[in-house]
Formats: sequence, C-alpha cells, structure tokens
Amino acid sequence: MTTPTMGRRERKNAQTRQALADAALRLFLERGYDAVSVKEIADAVDISVPTVFKHVPDGKEALMFDDGVERRERLLAAVHDRPAGQSVMAALREFISSRGPFAADQSPEFRRRTELIMNTPALRDYSRKLWIRCEEPLAEAIAAEIGRPAGDITARATARYVLEIPQFVGGEPDAVTAMHAVFDLLEFGLPTATGARPTGGVELGDLLPDAIDSAPGA
Repeated sequence: MTTPTMGRRERKNAQTRQALADAALRLFLERGYDAVSVKEIADAVDISVPTVFKHVPDGKEALMFDDGVERRERLLAAVHDRPAGQSVMAALREFISSRGPFAADQSPEFRRRTELIMNTPALRDYSRKLWIRCEEPLAEAIAAEIGRPAGDITARATARYVLEIPQFVGGEPDAVTAMHAVFDLLEFGLPTATGARPTGGVELGDLLPDAIDSAPGA
C-alpha cells in the first residue's frame, strides 16, 4: 500500500506547526513556560497570533505535544499486537516504559523537554488530558482481548489506572522505579508487611481479572 504524499498546503501547515513547536520549546527552556506569551512565540516564527491558534486551538501548552493520535494508536497496538505469550498488563507496562520520563537512553534534548513538561503544571495537566483521551478506546481493546463485553468495569478500571501512571509518578525522583511499583500493584495486589499478598479481603489486584494475564493470544 502506497502512503499518500502530503499536498503543498499540508506540508506548509506541518512546517509551520513544527516551527512553532521548536520556537516554543526554545523560549520555554530559556525563560520558563509562564514567562512566555503566545505573541512572543508567534513573533519568533513571524506569523500572527490568530494563525498560532489555527494550529493550536487548545493554547500554547499544546505546542509541546502532537495531537495525541500517534499516542493512542501505538497504545492500542501494544495491546492488540503484543507478542504471543505476553500478557495485556505486561504489554501496557512495556509501552508506558517507553514514554516520557520512563524512557531509557534519553538524549539531552529529550530529557530537557521531559523535565520541562513534568515541572510545569500546565504542561503536565495537558499531557494528562492526552492520556485520558485514550481511556475509552483502551478499555475497549482490553475488554476485547480478555473476552469481556464492551463497557466491562474491570477493563475500564485497568485502562483508568494505567493511564494515570504518567501523571501520578512522572515527577518522582526515580520515576522508573515508581512506575514499576504501580504496575506491580496492579498485577499482584498490595503486599503485607512481610511482602506476601494477604489471604483475606479484597486488594486492588483482585479487581483485575486473571484473564488479563491469560487472555487468548497472551
């Protein structure tokens, strides 16, 4: 299948959008997010403020992110296209491990951008919105993989908990260890003081069915 090429207008829009993103990142790193206005970003690219909002109607925080489509599609692919023998939860852990503050071998530029997002409340909140937009399709994907009906509460709960992880632990001093700790909780439940799972009561892990770890194709 041949990938359609972008037309002249689409290429120009993409170039302008990238120029805005580059200018915004440079200015935010130099002076801080709150000290930079949309007009200053527009001036840096030599376009008008209304033109900026045509590209990013959500505001200047959106300049630090794509539209979220790539994020959603890769997230769903991680579930549906996971290797044979890999559980849904393991696939989600692997995917989250590759994103933002959890990614290994970050370049200096990537690290500066990630730190800017995690240390700026407006950017961090916007990042969370992009994750939460994936909740419904992710819940549907999980339900399909574990043989549950659409709208299944366990699939919805799993999607909600997983998608909150970047916001919840992304600012921790050791974000990777914190991320794995939360996934361990989701998979295995809350341990006792001795490290063993309790034999009575209902733990968070008990809300997530064994089917998540033993679904067909897992």
